[in-house]
Amino acid sequence: MLNFDPKELPIPRLHQLLLGAIGPRPIAFASTVDKDGNHNLSPFSFFNVFSANPPILIFSPARSGRTGATKDTYENVKMVPEVVINIVNMDIVQQVSLSSSPYASDVDEFVKAGFTALDSDLIKPKRVGESPVQFECKVIEIKELGTQGGAGNLVICEVVKIHVAEEIMDEKGLIDQHKINLVSRMGGNWYCHANEASMFEVAKPLTTVGIGFDQLPADIKTSVILSGNDLALLASVEEIPDESAVNEFKLLELNEIFITLDNDPTKLELTLHEHAKELLSDNKVVEAWLTLLAFNN
Repeated sequence: MLNFDPKELPIPRLHQLLLGAIGPRPIAFASTVDKDGNHNLSPFSFFNVFSANPPILIFSPARSGRTGATKDTYENVKMVPEVVINIVNMDIVQQVSLSSSPYASDVDEFVKAGFTALDSDLIKPKRVGESPVQFECKVIEIKELGTQGGAGNLVICEVVKIHVAEEIMDEKGLIDQHKINLVSRMGGNWYCHANEASMFEVAKPLTTVGIGFDQLPADIKTSVILSGNDLALLASVEEIPDESAVNEFKLLELNEIFITLDNDPTKLELTLHEHAKELLSDNKVVEAWLTLLAFNN
C-alpha cells in the first residue's frame, strides 16, 4: 500500500485521491436564487441524504481549489436560504454538465442549458422540469469548513416538498430503481450509469443473524477458489445444513462428480469448490453449502 499524509499533499493531488476513491457520488443539481431574483443552477457531487425524520439533505459547494473563490450557489443560499435539489439521471446529464460552465452570476443556467424552469410550491428557487425528482428545501444551517482553496461549505437542508415523476414509480408506489435511470460522479471526467447492467441486489440482514466467518469450517475458509464475497454469503446463513441434508444432496445432485473423481481427492475438492462458487453466483447459498460439506461426508 502507498501511504499519504493529507497535510503534505498539494490540494489538486489530495482532491484527485479523494474523488478517485470515493464514488460513485450522487449529484445534487442545486437551484438557488439571489436577493435580486437571479436564478442559478449548479451540480455538486459532495452530496447525500442524512436523515429521514426530519428529512435532511446536505451538499457542499466547495471553494475553488485554484483561487479559493466561493460558488454562486453558496452566496445565494446565504442571501436566500432556500434551494431545490434536482436529481440527475441519464436523460439530462449533458445539460447538467453544460450548466456547470463558469457563467457570470447574473446568467440564468436554466436558459443556457435548455432546462424548463417550474415554479416551486413553497420556496422561491425554480425546479428543473426535466429532473425525475425535485426536492424543495429550506436551508437550516451552513457549516463553513475553511477559508482556503478546496474547503467545503456544508449546506444542511430540510426537505419541505417532494415532486416525483409518475413514470418512474412502480406498482407499489415506490421509486423503481430501473426506471429512474440515475447517474453519479466518479473521479476526473468519469460518470457512472446505474442501469440494469450495473445494478445488483444484496439482501440486508435486518432480521437474520449470520453465523459469521469465525464459524466457517477451516477447509472452506482457506479455499483457493472461494472469494471473500463468496465466504460472506456462506457466513450469512443462520445455521449450517445437517448431515442428512448433505447426504441426500450428495446422492441426488453430486453423484456423477464423486464417481468421476473418486480416486483424485485433490481434484474432487477443487471441483466441488468451483461448483459451489457457481451456485453462489446464482445466490443458491444452501446448495453451495451442501456441495462444500459433501467432500467430507
